[in-house]
Amino acid sequence: MLRRLLARVFWLLSRWRLDSLPRPDRPSLLIGAPHTSNWDFAFMLAIAWRLGIPIRWLGKASLFRGWKGPIMRALGGIPVDRSDPSRVVAEVVQRLTSGEVFSLVVTPDGTRKGQTHWKSGFYRIARETGMPVTLGFMDRTTMTSGLGETFHLTGDVSADMDRIRAFYADKSGFHPQHRVEPRLREESQEY
Repeated sequence: MLRRLLARVFWLLSRWRLDSLPRPDRPSLLIGAPHTSNWDFAFMLAIAWRLGIPIRWLGKASLFRGWKGPIMRALGGIPVDRSDPSRVVAEVVQRLTSGEVFSLVVTPDGTRKGQTHWKSGFYRIARETGMPVTLGFMDRTTMTSGLGETFHLTGDVSADMDRIRAFYADKSGFHPQHRVEPRLREESQEY
């Protein structure tokens, strides 16, 4: 209840507007893109809390050190050891198969700048868990943020990524100069 109230206040005070399709009817893998600013985190929480979506999110392990750790975990964070990305996928799959119910927020374009491709972990997690993918967005050109369509990945990586690219084609992110084109290094391979 408190989270929903905080989200409502956030959207009332923000210059940005929540422009979202209805929340997915089951837990999904929520893509947060373009990920170009630390503000994306606040918007992600405001979207999820406003729509009543229980979320978990992946964050670099350094965010969970010291006094920040308990806060980040309380906000749904799962620390990621970047030296072993396959372990992250296995941990998320284990949490979901053990009965934990949540939507997982991932930012496949990685850190906020300097990347050339999206990371493929989101694709592997969605395929291994059977979770549908929901396309979340930030768009500075329209000053909107929210959730787009939800769909199941088919296993045809190129076709799935073409669908994702089409959705994000006109989405600029908070800092448009840091936007990364939705493209996987592995697109020529099948999962």
